[in-house]
Amino acid sequence: MSFDLPEHHQQLRERARAVADSVRDQAGEADAATDVHPGMRDALRASGLAALTVPAAHGGESEKVDSLAVTVVREAFGGVSAHLDSLFAMQGIGSYALAVGAAERIQAEWLPRVVSLDAIAALGLTEPEVGSDLKAITTTVVEKDGELVLSGRKSFITNAGAAHFYSVLAKEDDGFSLVFVPADTPGVRVESGPDLIAPHIIGEVHFDDVRVPLDSRVGLPGQAFPMVLQTLATFRVSVAGSAVGLAQAALDEAVRHTTGREQFGSTLARLGPMPQMLGTCWMEIEQARLLTYAAASRAAADPMGALHWSSMAKVAATETAGRVVDRCVQMMGRFGVVTGSTIERLYRNARPMRIYEGGNEVLLGQLAKTLTRPAR
Repeated sequence: MSFDLPEHHQQLRERARAVADSVRDQAGEADAATDVHPGMRDALRASGLAALTVPAAHGGESEKVDSLAVTVVREAFGGVSAHLDSLFAMQGIGSYALAVGAAERIQAEWLPRVVSLDAIAALGLTEPEVGSDLKAITTTVVEKDGELVLSGRKSFITNAGAAHFYSVLAKEDDGFSLVFVPADTPGVRVESGPDLIAPHIIGEVHFDDVRVPLDSRVGLPGQAFPMVLQTLATFRVSVAGSAVGLAQAALDEAVRHTTGREQFGSTLARLGPMPQMLGTCWMEIEQARLLTYAAASRAAADPMGALHWSSMAKVAATETAGRVVDRCVQMMGRFGVVTGSTIERLYRNARPMRIYEGGNEVLLGQLAKTLTRPAR
């Protein structure tokens, strides 16, 4: 097995790095924003990289969404701006089910707009009382008078208020269905979410007897979970890419500081525990990067078959990012705890990664079940 990225993916990574570098001076402002930042949106649109989040049949770049391509782009974005990273990733996460199972009219009208960023995507899964246990949701959808009627509310929804459409998970009879809902549909109401330690476009979305056409159901009635799982299987590993990028950026900050500052007649990088801390960070980042690329390669070939690899990579890389950025703050001393600094922003951005796209403890529990499942 080769551990080098294919040439095409190396080129994608360089394209993404160029985009991230072009907006680096806007990163602090964007990462504090709770609405879509115009500069980040314009840069992402001009890059054409959002085409990676949609299949070629609907205006995308590849025949199917390539998990490895999405992952290397998020690695480049994650080290510069969480806002840019989320804006890119959510175009795929929010629209993936539409490409798989939506009516042709919805695909034709909306997916090209996802690619051009004229439509911001969102996925509505969690609820005020429901996080990981999605089968406990209370939002419902029923057929009535030749329409679908959606009732309930979703919370902690990324892009709430900024999105142009929502793919909403709802209970239907004894199963669960996904429903496509344009954001301007009567009865859709958005409330701003809580302030987070790492600011984010987030909110609560209410669906007050929202009526949409029958063909707004995505996929078969009551059969939504396979599409939700396909979405997670395709995009979960990309969280690991973002975490690796963040960890690398934190280490770069620490290297700049410790090699550029002298104490006791030597650079900080040569004093006390600093060499061991720097070396440990570098080693752990490369470990996480190798696992991430390996998992993403498997996910690109067979997303569902590689789901356990994607989960392992997500856990390993986000835990690594947390450890690395914490060490880097420590190595930078008082300069590491200055509000508004790059390292402070990276420190805050790292923490939520261990929670979203599946809490790490939940994923480890699932891995244990897979590991100990009796052989058939």
